Amino acid sequence: MTLFDDATARPSDDPPHESRGWPRRTVFGVGALGVALVALLVMSLLPTSYVLEQPGPVYNTIGDVVLDDGEEVPLIEVDGVDTYDTSGALFLTTVQVVGNREHPLSWSELALAWLDPSRAIVPLDALFPEGVTTEEREQQNAALMTDSQGQAAAAALVQLGYDVPTDIRVVSLTDDSPSAGVVEEGDRILAAEGETLDDVNGLREIVNAAEGSAVELTLERDGEEHTVRVTPEFAETEDEGSWLLGIGLSTSFELPIDVSIQLDDVGGPSAGTMFALGIIDVLTPGELTGDEQIAGTGTITADGQVGAIGGIRQKMHGARDAGAEYFLAPAGNCGEVVGNVPDGLRVVEIDTLSSAVEAVEAIGSGDDAELPSCSAS
Repeated sequence: MTLFDDATARPSDDPPHESRGWPRRTVFGVGALGVALVALLVMSLLPTSYVLEQPGPVYNTIGDVVLDDGEEVPLIEVDGVDTYDTSGALFLTTVQVVGNREHPLSWSELALAWLDPSRAIVPLDALFPEGVTTEEREQQNAALMTDSQGQAAAAALVQLGYDVPTDIRVVSLTDDSPSAGVVEEGDRILAAEGETLDDVNGLREIVNAAEGSAVELTLERDGEEHTVRVTPEFAETEDEGSWLLGIGLSTSFELPIDVSIQLDDVGGPSAGTMFALGIIDVLTPGELTGDEQIAGTGTITADGQVGAIGGIRQKMHGARDAGAEYFLAPAGNCGEVVGNVPDGLRVVEIDTLSSAVEAVEAIGSGDDAELPSCSAS
């Protein structure tokens, strides 16, 4: 005879049954949630090979700027000639890069940026080439900024009728340069094929037009003028290649008046057009903008050609957020502009400094109905 304690077990007339656990769907859901959490944790830590571009600060080229030491100064100062009051704003726009080789972004950071139209995901190699440190990249961008300021000052003064001589100097020769033994470091290049040079682009166009034939260069060396001939060599590039003289050049301008531009912690060449507009506004009677808030971007050459830039979408968002109602965009960027203009911003297409001045004057006078806009073509 077997006895059963009430606290343990006892026979029953009920049929046997299995003990109840979590439903299968619940178990599957909890498992899937756990996997997702682990994946999210991994994504938050795993580095990527991408960086982000997002709207950066904007600066009024006809206003004041605070330097790194806390001093507030005019962004553009001109000495040696009469200057005039300005109003409104001529904003230069910037792009801020988030991430680099030393501090790569995580996949979760990229996922958050994917849904933000003001941010762009860019391959790391596009902005930080292998073998180039972040410090080296900043130095390169600083050099480009300095060059753009010189080009902007020259372009603005030429636009206003000043004579601005160009000084193009040979600073280096490449290995096995076709110019070796003919051109020397320190030479000033005055002309090519008899044409006086305004900038390096003019020399490049003449060399490419020769299609491999020897090019006549007029040089100044130790105060004396020399004429030499150099046969360029063809170099393959990612596009279609070009003819090269194998020399490194620097360009400076003999400005008839003193123009200084002060802006810390901003690099690259894309502010050139807005610098030039700011200089013109400071040097001309009346208020060019008519107190309007106008932003823009674009490289500039000494002869007033406006070039395309990177990060146009981010710059448009930065301009709109800063309160600008108009944005001057290089014609070369129109393909990226169409369909991506933020609400409340009107984009005006420009291709030269003259067209940019005309656009600002039209906006300032309220006669902006016929201003050109970017088209899908």
